[in-house]
Amino acid sequence: MFGAYVTVTILASVFTAIAAVTYFAGHDYPKAQLDMKRLPHSWMPMLGAFLAAGSVGLLAGFAVPLLGILASIGLVLYFVGALVAHLRVGSRNLVGWGVFFITVVAALVVNIAHNG
Repeated sequence: MFGAYVTVTILASVFTAIAAVTYFAGHDYPKAQLDMKRLPHSWMPMLGAFLAAGSVGLLAGFAVPLLGILASIGLVLYFVGALVAHLRVGSRNLVGWGVFFITVVAALVVNIAHNG
């Protein structure tokens, strides 16, 4: 179980950190996603900060387990919000969202199983 906990937590942290960097760097992909969801580009730093905080929180969970659990809950909520944004505009292209969502849900499950 410990191996799964470490692997899934690090994987989720890396995924969300890379996503955060794309938001902070102003990459074209997050801009296109915001345009598609009819959200302002001014939200990019805030969304990147949420992802970065979740990524750091997952890693901090190795030292303080409650932080890892709270970070994974926050990331699950973030991606639920992303799903709502997709569905609000009628987008059915949910493969990317699904990869992130499954990863952060798995992080939540292994964090609770290992530390709960």
